[in-house]
Amino acid sequence: MQFSNTFIPYGCYWSTPFVRWQGSFANQNAITFAAEITTRALNKCEIPPEIFNSVHLGITIPQKHSFYGQTWLSGLIGAPTITGSMIAQACATSARVIANSASEIETSNSPNYCILTVTCDRTSNGPQVLYPNPLAPGGKADLENWVWDNFGYDPYAKNPMIQTAENVARDAGITREDQEEVVLLRYKQYAQALKNDSEFLRRFMITPVEVKSGKRIIANVEEDEGVHTTTAERLARLKPVLKAGTVTYGAQTHPSDGNCGLVLTTQEKAKELSLNKDIEIQVLSFSQARSKKGYMPTAPVPAAQNALKYANLSVDDISATKLHNPFTVNDIYFSREMGIPLDSINNYGSSLVWGHPQAPTGMRLVIELIEELALKNGGYGLFAGCSAGDSAAAIVINVLKN
Repeated sequence: MQFSNTFIPYGCYWSTPFVRWQGSFANQNAITFAAEITTRALNKCEIPPEIFNSVHLGITIPQKHSFYGQTWLSGLIGAPTITGSMIAQACATSARVIANSASEIETSNSPNYCILTVTCDRTSNGPQVLYPNPLAPGGKADLENWVWDNFGYDPYAKNPMIQTAENVARDAGITREDQEEVVLLRYKQYAQALKNDSEFLRRFMITPVEVKSGKRIIANVEEDEGVHTTTAERLARLKPVLKAGTVTYGAQTHPSDGNCGLVLTTQEKAKELSLNKDIEIQVLSFSQARSKKGYMPTAPVPAAQNALKYANLSVDDISATKLHNPFTVNDIYFSREMGIPLDSINNYGSSLVWGHPQAPTGMRLVIELIEELALKNGGYGLFAGCSAGDSAAAIVINVLKN
């Protein structure tokens, strides 16, 4: 897809800290929590909720009452007459929410068309789903742990997700040592975001977040929670997750909880809403792709190549790149195939470090991409990331700074 009139007002996007699963956000309903944060963010941006023509929700893990997901969210934020879509596409949810919203804006024929996108998930305490099976012995039902069982088994490819990383590592000659070098690099990049009292993160992160149980405050979250420092020595002590494999727990991401939001609109309306009139952010293109079965980490490459083609750009035109990296194998393969140096991908942090709450993961990466480009005085940015089912999605943006 190619876009010509989809823009993001500068500063009109946000993220909570991401919290490792079973941490401080473990008992927050993802939708009511997202509504709370969205309301805070819209107030900060001085955006009344009634200006939106649509509200699109991305969520992949059911919560209590999420049957009503999008309409419930709209009501909670003070937009009870506004509807929209609810999208679940695993790790590609954010990219698809942005792409669908952009398509709606492009065909609206309205200079003021404005969409709110919200992505949220709680991997903690995911639902235990009981499926009736009257034909089983004694009518015994089938039980599924929504999060854990699906991480562990792709019903089409017949493998756990980590096997896809091992398959690519084997065929591409990516060693354990290669992977762990990238782990150390990614933590070093995240450390840059923490400098000067987390100055980079404060550009978009909503903090502090009070977590309550009834009226009692049980936690006060001011930063990503559950990020552990790592060293070469600690990584070397870890055993591969799969027997005879190369991928350890240190070279892959961890489930987490959190939410993000982002406003998309026309060029004219973006100028009106922007918190900095000297910065313009345009969404140029979107693409998706799918690899062969069991090779998920390879899928971002064709997705990115097609997104660049739709934007009439080449890799040489890109000033900053963000890659969703559930495994460092993803980064290494992408770097080799695209010709982008590893140390120019994922500056300031990535999902490998701060975790993966599914739907919001990609949106936080896009937000960080915007801010990195703003610090560089503008340029073209590329986001790409794999997703369940050996698929991937990619987005190209342009940040212009006057």
